[in-house]
Amino acid sequence: MIPALLIGREGSVGFPGKNVYPVLGKPLMAYPLMAAKKAKSVDTVYVSTDSQKIKSIGKEYGAEIIDRPPELCSKEALGEDAYVHGYRYIKEKTGKDIELVVLLFCNAATILPETIDEGIAVLRKNPGYDSAVTVSKYNMWSPLRARKEGADGLLHPFVPFETFGDPKSLNCDRDSQGDVWFADMSVSIVRPHCLEHLEEGLLPQKWMGQNIYPLKQWGGCDVDYEWQIPQVRFWLEKHGFKE
Repeated sequence: MIPALLIGREGSVGFPGKNVYPVLGKPLMAYPLMAAKKAKSVDTVYVSTDSQKIKSIGKEYGAEIIDRPPELCSKEALGEDAYVHGYRYIKEKTGKDIELVVLLFCNAATILPETIDEGIAVLRKNPGYDSAVTVSKYNMWSPLRARKEGADGLLHPFVPFETFGDPKSLNCDRDSQGDVWFADMSVSIVRPHCLEHLEEGLLPQKWMGQNIYPLKQWGGCDVDYEWQIPQVRFWLEKHGFKE
């Protein structure tokens, strides 16, 4: 059995109501729901939430609902814990052997069913891989360019330049350090042991395990601020979605 598990909660500080914000005539969370429902390899779709509105939309798109407990709904709560809770619920409820779990966020709309099926095929072919996750290339956000404010109120390298080799060989070209891939949170397809032994996974998304296969795309992101909506709308339109 391969379930898809979509999580989203009621409260959001940076962008209230982001999960149900309308994009091209549909709530943001409808896009990962549609991708999971249309993926050929996914058997059942679950939505874990404390929000009545999210529950209603989930049911509209044929998902089964998991009541997300209050302790996993605060702004301090981690998504990884909500995923573990949802996985345990599905395993206990169905009593079936779970081959893989497709993990999605309500606020991450940049995902297609074909990408989900591709990731599942990769993991079936490569038993040594822990997960397959979408990544997008953002060379303009190379860690070489990252800065932090020092005690003197000035900007300093966030990561020492020596980490990247001889500083004399570095330059301001955004591509000079090679491609920089970020997990864009559109989907993580994981083996059950990743959720059963979360402590063994790599930071910051420990649910991905150790051996992570990149499903390369462009422009993917999970929406945390309203200014990201035009990027998501652009991505969806480029992939054939219309108002």
